[in-house]
Amino acid sequence: MLTLFKNARILSMQNDKIIFGELLVKDNRIAYIGDKYVGKVDKTIDCEGNLLMPGFKNAHAHTAMVFARSASDDLVLYDWLTKVIFPMEAKFQDDDIYHLTKCGILEYLAGGITACADMYFHVPEIVKASEEMGMRNMIVATSLSEPVSLLRERYNTLNKKDSLISYCLGIHAEYTTPKERIIEIANLAKELKAPVALHIGESQNEVNGCVERYGMTPVKFLDSLHFFDYGGIAYHANFFSDEEIEICKKRNIKIVTCPASNAKLASGICPVSKYLENGLTIGVGTDGAGSNNSLDMFKEMYLVSALQKLSHMDAAKMDGFEVLKMATVGSAKILNLVDSDVLAVGKYADIIMIDLKNPSMQPLNNIAKNIVYAGSKDIVKMTMINGKILYYDHKFLINEDVDQIYKKAQEITERLRGE
Repeated sequence: MLTLFKNARILSMQNDKIIFGELLVKDNRIAYIGDKYVGKVDKTIDCEGNLLMPGFKNAHAHTAMVFARSASDDLVLYDWLTKVIFPMEAKFQDDDIYHLTKCGILEYLAGGITACADMYFHVPEIVKASEEMGMRNMIVATSLSEPVSLLRERYNTLNKKDSLISYCLGIHAEYTTPKERIIEIANLAKELKAPVALHIGESQNEVNGCVERYGMTPVKFLDSLHFFDYGGIAYHANFFSDEEIEICKKRNIKIVTCPASNAKLASGICPVSKYLENGLTIGVGTDGAGSNNSLDMFKEMYLVSALQKLSHMDAAKMDGFEVLKMATVGSAKILNLVDSDVLAVGKYADIIMIDLKNPSMQPLNNIAKNIVYAGSKDIVKMTMINGKILYYDHKFLINEDVDQIYKKAQEITERLRGE
């Protein structure tokens, strides 16, 4: 299948330059970018001057947690977890996560998100939902009850070339995981030579608790157990000491900031500028709809920049294009999506179209920065994943009944609430 996009502004994200020309997709890969493609095609889409760019990669999410959207507002982190989230999750039935994940993926597609890192339970349900919806997903293991042998098997079977699905080792957090289990996962990571992902340094109370338990801050404690010998992914990372930053540099620990969730839960502000100055790889995530409450990378990008400016009292901090780069290229590195990071020949066709005729985009000045500072999900005109257009002109182009997805998610939510 050859699909040609003509009359397009194209932002490859290899740099901040925007060219005007044509882009050809052959099956699931980009086959041409340039002034004028010469040859036969199966389908032509006139972009009418709108912008093509790489899709956003949501580098930290709990997709199925749409059930908790505005069911758990205005609570501190510990109460939010223990009084609302954990009790609701205890009521899950067999296929709940399958249906809830589909509901969350609809929001991804409408917001230009072409991949996510999904940290949640019931991996087979997440795999099934993601494959059926056409979503690229790196699933992060967190279950305490699953044997190491199962984690090993999933790692070896799900990490296939040219698959929408990949698998990453992980734990929920140091404070929710017994030391014995942490050591098990560290040993498996060493065996597989694989990085490990987790929530870490999210709140000051979390850091203080680890110091009380083990006499060390979380990163230092986990490193003492050889947890990060083959790299890691740190979700939130709001409170890292200088010593921990050095460990991150040494162990190739990448950072995912989730500013909306952390602001709403008053957990803290990630020192993104400091991490960048130390050469760390930074990605952007939404966290779950239970704490955010949206799965909206535009909101995240704005807050990444605005919070750095505010916390430093320096409007020159955190350049808008650098933030856009974090949400696309940086997050792709964290998800190990080496073929989905930029628009280039041979890369996966994970492409979004930005509607530059939307009032928030007019008049045109610096388009890339304006996406960060004025953009919203309303400006997403198209979402293509793996060469398939799944969302166009505010309509879902999937083999699913969207109303039925919403209905099923509502039924599950009401049951989890005890209604």
